[in-house]
Amino acid sequence: MPNLEISESIRSRFLAIRPFLDERARRVWAAAEANALGRGGVVLVARATGLARSTVYAGVRELAEPAPEAAPEARRIRRPGGGDKPRMEKDPTLLADLEALVDPRARGDPASPLRWTTKSTRKLAVVLREQGHRVSYGTVADLLRELGYSLQGTRKVQEGKSHPDRDAQFAYINAQATAFQTAGDPVISVDTKKKELVGPFTNGGREWQGVGVPEEVRVPDFVDAERGKAAPYGVYDVTANEGWVSIGTDHDTAAFAVETLGRWWREMGQARYPAATRLLITADGGGSNGSQVRLWKVALQEWADRTGLTISVCHFPPGTSKWNKIEHRMFSEISKNWRGRPLLSHAVIVDLIANTRTESGLRILAALDEEKYPTGKKISNAEMEKLALTPAEFHGKWNYTLRPRTAKNVGVIF
Repeated sequence: MPNLEISESIRSRFLAIRPFLDERARRVWAAAEANALGRGGVVLVARATGLARSTVYAGVRELAEPAPEAAPEARRIRRPGGGDKPRMEKDPTLLADLEALVDPRARGDPASPLRWTTKSTRKLAVVLREQGHRVSYGTVADLLRELGYSLQGTRKVQEGKSHPDRDAQFAYINAQATAFQTAGDPVISVDTKKKELVGPFTNGGREWQGVGVPEEVRVPDFVDAERGKAAPYGVYDVTANEGWVSIGTDHDTAAFAVETLGRWWREMGQARYPAATRLLITADGGGSNGSQVRLWKVALQEWADRTGLTISVCHFPPGTSKWNKIEHRMFSEISKNWRGRPLLSHAVIVDLIANTRTESGLRILAALDEEKYPTGKKISNAEMEKLALTPAEFHGKWNYTLRPRTAKNVGVIF
């Protein structure tokens, strides 16, 4: 067998058993391999395993003259006092200097050598060597683990400055939802899902594929001029655990949002709640359905006039959109269903959304909306004065009711 094949075979066996061997066992095993090869075996084994020749020769000597089983020396790996000294004995300031470089409290220190660079183990090792320490990047990694550090990404937990009435608004929304559900009236959660590029673009997540045959997508994530983007706006029925999603091809405006509400009502809501005269909407405080968006209120008023429904709206406080039920009960499930799949066309998006299912029985209908929804529409004070809008006693800017317009209930300015 050629030396190259022998070397690869030795190396493969060594890598397989190395985690289970201490220092003495490694040199004795290497010596046994060298003896089996005969002349030139020590050199070949040393090259294949990376062990020093002197280490392999020491193993050969131990095999030739094994120590008695009962003798203490037979159980020792090194002679008394042998081996490398602990790092901290040789370099007592190493650990402190390393921690000073990676300690989060030092990130704001403009004098920190790594203030504006990536703190990889190699860069940390370079800085430590500049400070007079003899250390490799592998040793840096070991020391970081000893100090309790690990490689981590960021985690979204900061919601910005909390509004003083945050918890009170949550309680108000819960009380309103409970009252509507008890009366058999619909309670819906609405929001816009993240806009998606349409075409052969990468999509987060992984999906089962044949080994070595991944789905091929484009390298640059630039908008396809012909296919554009998709803007999914959703309506989630909290009580029925079902929803509607309109996939818009134009702008995500308040007019688009309310049109989606109308399509949900015609396709799903009206049949489920035939006797309903009112409904409750929970929504984020910003975006196309924001609490300060005038077009949102005007469009809702027009919808109330057409349907005869009394529409109550409760907005979540700033920075708390993740508590809106549509986010974690419907949108998250849609994202799971199309993970790792390129959204090749609007039709593909509709099918993936409409086929989203959960063990809890979630059902979603979806349709494409190719209407144009121009931006920049201004709503005057005169138009706002025509709304039949009543602010709630508690936080009227977050909580309000729109009734179908009659001569008696028009004129509340909001």
